[in-house]
Amino acid sequence: MTAIHPLLKAKRRKSALRTLGFISPWIIGFSVFFVYPLLSTVFFSFMNYDGFNAPTFAGFKNWSYVFNDYPLFWPSLRNTLWLVVVMVTLRVVFGLGIGLLITKIKTGAGFFRTAFYLPYLAPPVAATMAFVFLLNPGTGPVNHILESVGIPTTGWFTDPAWSKPALTILAVWGIGDLMVIFMAALLDVPKDQYEAAELDGAGAWARFRFVTLPNISPIIMFAVVTGVIQTMQYYTQPLVAGKIASGIIGNSGQQLEPGYPDKSTLTLPQLVYNLGFQRFDYGSACVIALVLFVLAMAFTALLMRRRNGFLSAED
Repeated sequence: MTAIHPLLKAKRRKSALRTLGFISPWIIGFSVFFVYPLLSTVFFSFMNYDGFNAPTFAGFKNWSYVFNDYPLFWPSLRNTLWLVVVMVTLRVVFGLGIGLLITKIKTGAGFFRTAFYLPYLAPPVAATMAFVFLLNPGTGPVNHILESVGIPTTGWFTDPAWSKPALTILAVWGIGDLMVIFMAALLDVPKDQYEAAELDGAGAWARFRFVTLPNISPIIMFAVVTGVIQTMQYYTQPLVAGKIASGIIGNSGQQLEPGYPDKSTLTLPQLVYNLGFQRFDYGSACVIALVLFVLAMAFTALLMRRRNGFLSAED
């Protein structure tokens, strides 16, 4: 075996130290803001800890409590998965559809682009409050309009069967972020590919399927993955909607169970807050946080493994 010359060793060591110096900000940030919190969450999930007294080892007691005895866990898990599947799908479909329509408009494209993007800028709490009042079953204008045209009305945020669809409508209303992303991708599709498809006799659907989709498929993958991660963190809108629709706004020192009506707006991030900062059961809160992490990683891994359904062969 040929020995490495000392000068070559020194050069390699110097190069390695230089490389480490360049990536050290990322390593520090990754360690401080991801690895350490993740390890701490795993640690406290096996502890009895209320934030005041020293933690004591509890084994799998917190895990057993969350999965077997905590009545809000399974309803919140079902709600979260429902929102991930339905809300993310509709946001991607409508974002892409609106982006396609605006790119085809010859006159007034700037106005429509601004009109569809503005709702995205509305603060989440203000937008949710406005939707709760608009969809109020007794005084809201939406039900009055539906009644005037003979369409059956519903309770929306006061009806367990319609509360999640109402939240989905709210999410689709603020579709401006995906619209802008898809518009940028659509405008970047080479026009010569459309011209070649037209010469081959391809219709509108064929051009969309064989030209548009393969070119924007990485953007669709990005929208789906980020949408799944964001929906896994869905907290503000269902909490505000449930509280306002219930007519009960918690005062100082008053503890309210989230999820009105009938646990239908309950999500896993709400349980993390409820257990950790209202009930001071940090061990159980960490268990649910880890469930969220595992679900997000599982969805992302599944989507990446199935990326051939989104990405073209060249990608």
